[in-house]
Amino acid sequence: MKITNSRAFYDYRILESLEAGINLNGAEVKAVRLGHVDLKGSYARIIGSEAYLVNAKILPYSYARPEDYEPTRTRKLLLHKAQLLALKSKMDGQSLTLVPLSLYTTRRYIKVQLGLGKGKKEYQKREAIKRQDLDRELEQEFRG
Repeated sequence: MKITNSRAFYDYRILESLEAGINLNGAEVKAVRLGHVDLKGSYARIIGSEAYLVNAKILPYSYARPEDYEPTRTRKLLLHKAQLLALKSKMDGQSLTLVPLSLYTTRRYIKVQLGLGKGKKEYQKREAIKRQDLDRELEQEFRG
């Protein structure tokens, strides 16, 4: 099971990616395994010596108690200290953003693929769409 953030590649130019664990509750784990996750508009932030996933929407598990459940709560990411220091120095020096690219399961663990990206301007987004259209037309011409 893999949930991707399609908007991340449109809004950011991804320079580097890494894998991190995520701290979830029991009902959230079941909801993620069912695919009830939305990563659009979410980002990761390093506060102090810890990383957090902000604004990721995990819908409530239907068989769990709905009391006091907040779908967009801030969740802690599990990274090594050396990774955190390297990310923080890169983010501060080059004004980069940490964006979740996908959320997936590996065996019994749930992982988040994070991308270190630089935001695209509006004209860069339009150029990327034009380039994709031209590539698609060329492929269609070569096929037949």
